[in-house]
Amino acid sequence: MSDQIQMLWKDWRVHILVLSIVIVTEIIGTHEFSIGPGVVLLLPMLYAVIIGVALFFTPLVKKKQAKNAEALVLLSVTLLVAKFGVQAGPALPELISSGSALILQELGNLGTIFLGLPIALLLGLKRESIGMTHSIAREPNLALITEKYGFNSPEGRGVIAVYIFGTIFGAIFMGLLSGFLASILPLSPISYAMATGIGSGSMTAAALGPLITSFPEMKDTIIAFSGASNLATSVTGLYMSIFIALPLTEKLYNLFKRKSDDENKDTKVG
Repeated sequence: MSDQIQMLWKDWRVHILVLSIVIVTEIIGTHEFSIGPGVVLLLPMLYAVIIGVALFFTPLVKKKQAKNAEALVLLSVTLLVAKFGVQAGPALPELISSGSALILQELGNLGTIFLGLPIALLLGLKRESIGMTHSIAREPNLALITEKYGFNSPEGRGVIAVYIFGTIFGAIFMGLLSGFLASILPLSPISYAMATGIGSGSMTAAALGPLITSFPEMKDTIIAFSGASNLATSVTGLYMSIFIALPLTEKLYNLFKRKSDDENKDTKVG
């Protein structure tokens, strides 16, 4: 095992490629533009994913680098989850003072299960749908699924697919959705601010921009509630996935699959 770990760190090609991608994306920086009332936010993470995928199809990335990168991704995600754990303790007083609404809103994240899982099954996906729909598939959820099922499992492939999709399109979608909803539905700006906190820094930032533009007189309040909401989701979201979302997704998947199998049997018998 120690020899394998040393081989990972000695793969200079992977480290140079990653460092080069980071430098290029940081030079490009963050850009945004408006589409109607919505704002599209382009972050360095988006460029990094696109460049990384493009390099995979070039001679610069060989099979060895692709294999080593899998283990290094797990290592980096583990460090990120550890950072969330360190931040959780000092943040508890702030979360408690924010009121029960910020805590209870975490139940809204279960909507990915009830909306996404049936659609995924209708599209013909199997156990990949568990990883894809148990959450919005950000870093803590990526670590949870890969730890429980393995990186190369169907569930692991599902969560990775949604993670990449969310990185590319998530900020764009949230920026447009936030702007359009704020201009159409007569809800409190504070409720919109709370809704931006979905546990993703890039998506929260993208959704926050149109709200500040729409309600400039409440800028400080919107930022405060958005930050508290995103913090609450980041801290509690992983535990929600462990104890509620993932077991619920498993049970619903087995229920739907059993029902589908029974229907197929009845069709064959008929």
